Amino acid sequence: MKQQLFAVQAELIKNRRSKIVWVTFIAFALAPVMGGIFILIIRDPEALAKAGGLAAKVKAMGFQPSWNSYLSVLTQAVGVGGVLVSGFVASWIFGREYSDGTAKDLLSLPVSRTKILNAKFIVYMIWSVALVISNLLIAFLIGTILHLDLVENIWRGLGEYFVTTVLTILAGLPLAFFAIWGRGYLAPLGFVSLTIVIAQIITAIGYGSFFPWAVPALYSGAGGEYKADLNSLSYLILIVTSFAGYMATITYWKFADHTK
Repeated sequence: MKQQLFAVQAELIKNRRSKIVWVTFIAFALAPVMGGIFILIIRDPEALAKAGGLAAKVKAMGFQPSWNSYLSVLTQAVGVGGVLVSGFVASWIFGREYSDGTAKDLLSLPVSRTKILNAKFIVYMIWSVALVISNLLIAFLIGTILHLDLVENIWRGLGEYFVTTVLTILAGLPLAFFAIWGRGYLAPLGFVSLTIVIAQIITAIGYGSFFPWAVPALYSGAGGEYKADLNSLSYLILIVTSFAGYMATITYWKFADHTK
């Protein structure tokens, strides 16, 4: 247990001073900022008239200056953009060792290979959760400044927000395998980009509920009426895919011939 804690601590130290950490937080923070802009546009008729395409987008979303609408935007941002951001995080955590040339150093440590990877998975989860909590805090700050009224069913919106977060984190786990197999960032980033494109196509033809990387977006409401297609099998497919990705990562790391 001590070895695992030390491994997690080492991973946190390696990442805490990286500029990439702040880049992900800034990029992800665009969602609550855009939500605040939507609220200002809706409240100001003149701004709404001048907003053009943005105003049309706001109207199409049925956005209202309320906490429910604001949380809905944040949830959809996690379900859609979160898959890409969490994929980037996973690519960085698991792929940087090869880009920095330190992968062999890890293999020579008196710590089991499984514990090293588990530490990376734990840091991936901590990082991902920190991103969504940061967005929520920014949203509450903006909402307070804009004097949004609290509503009785805000807990439902918060529940959907955090469930979407869990689904998004699960969808990012298999990327660890592609980072180690591809020995860097390109393979996992290419894979997550491909899954986003495929998710759009599969959802459009009505089978998005069976594609694991489409489930977070559908649950968040980004797919509109397609959310109703989700069922127990949809979540089971996502869980099985995530577990398979985790096991594939552990197995490859333990038994592959790491020549570079």
